[in-house]
Amino acid sequence: MKIRAIVTGATGMVGEGVLHECLQHRDVEQVLIIVRKPTGMTHPKLKEIVHGNFFDLSAIESQLKGYNACNFCLGVSSVGMKEPEYTKMTYDLTMHVATTLAKANPDMTFCYVSGTATDSTEKGKSMWARVKGKTENDLMKLPFKKAYMFRPGYMHPTPGLKNTLKYYKYISWLYPIVKVLTPNFVSTLADLGRAMINVTLKGYEKQLLEVKDIKAVAKM
Repeated sequence: MKIRAIVTGATGMVGEGVLHECLQHRDVEQVLIIVRKPTGMTHPKLKEIVHGNFFDLSAIESQLKGYNACNFCLGVSSVGMKEPEYTKMTYDLTMHVATTLAKANPDMTFCYVSGTATDSTEKGKSMWARVKGKTENDLMKLPFKKAYMFRPGYMHPTPGLKNTLKYYKYISWLYPIVKVLTPNFVSTLADLGRAMINVTLKGYEKQLLEVKDIKAVAKM
């Protein structure tokens, strides 16, 4: 099996890290990124679509067919946001893109980056966790071949990538310590990318992948 993947959020730290792993992997033959502005990135496997409105994909819908994986890494921080705004940018946007892709590619494996402590009950006190939980729950109802929800904690960045958040240079030195003290909270960004590739290639028994699952699947 060869993977033809769509990656969203490629201009962010997580999306760039996942994209990097896809471009390096021998079983990924093509990667499409959908971005709001040109990235300037070039690679033999890479195709780029510049599209400003993720709430209306009608103009590019025909170009989204023929892919068997989507690694959805697009997201916003909930800091400073009210629930309606965060819901629009997290739940509404994700579901619109996912519904479009499910219609175009029923044989697709959809991988969604959520987060540790996401609330599957949708009833907890944490606003972001409720919204992420609802997003996860409804993604798993769509007619994909398979849908996996990834719940990373701290992700150690991949060296050399340009979109690593600036504050990571101040905290990265803690990684070896935290990895020992709280192994089920930390992984690497490379682990996430490899895990997404491996669930597409080989499947996995769980649809909700916590940190320990992500690290295990990355080594499959």
